[in-house]
Amino acid sequence: MIIPTYNEKENIAAIIKAVFSLELEVEILVVDDNSPDGTAQIVNDLQQQFPKKLHILNRKGKQGLGTAYIAGFEWGLQIPRFEYFFEMDADFSHNPLDLARLKEGLLAKNGDMSVGSRYVKGGKLENWPWDRVFLSKGASFYVRMITWMPIMDPTAGFVCYTRRVLEKLDFSKIRFVGYAFQIEMKFATYQNGFKIVEVPITFTDRVEGTSKMHKSIISEAILGVLQMRVKSLFDRSAYVVR
Repeated sequence: MIIPTYNEKENIAAIIKAVFSLELEVEILVVDDNSPDGTAQIVNDLQQQFPKKLHILNRKGKQGLGTAYIAGFEWGLQIPRFEYFFEMDADFSHNPLDLARLKEGLLAKNGDMSVGSRYVKGGKLENWPWDRVFLSKGASFYVRMITWMPIMDPTAGFVCYTRRVLEKLDFSKIRFVGYAFQIEMKFATYQNGFKIVEVPITFTDRVEGTSKMHKSIISEAILGVLQMRVKSLFDRSAYVVR
């Protein structure tokens, strides 16, 4: 379980304890971008309570969501016992109770990646203003039209990868660092012939802390997805690894 953090002191202890309270064989890696609010110290203190199960990767500064996850993947791939890699936000917008469902959905459909989806049957959004719902659904529709991926929620950030997917992908070809990273990773997975399945979840807006969404992230998603698709059309090797 990889949890990227930047100023998540209000949530990090609670999300870690919630995950470890489940009857799951799971370890957590927190990738912290030198949070000035002391998030990393909270994790360090909790390592005494959860030895060998809680890990932290300290980075020098805020470098973006995408690079945080890639650093987490690279760290985890060095450890043979890890077969499944989860992405999860620290702010409880992703319900820890859905972790088992992501893995079960993957296995039930013989998939390679499972996506916690807001927009398949049974998926829901809670506590979102109408304008953000409109933006999110519009972005998902836009991505599907541009990429042709058969995924209802391509921007979702609650994901389970099998080791075989991450071992196959070339992380140096992943260019996005913001929320568009989630789209690019799914696109790269899809381009390499892996099966992506969607599992319905309820996504709840954060209660504590502040959102990391801003205009540059939206711009990256709109323009970047188009560039990503054009690149893949003219260069088959842009994402496909032989």
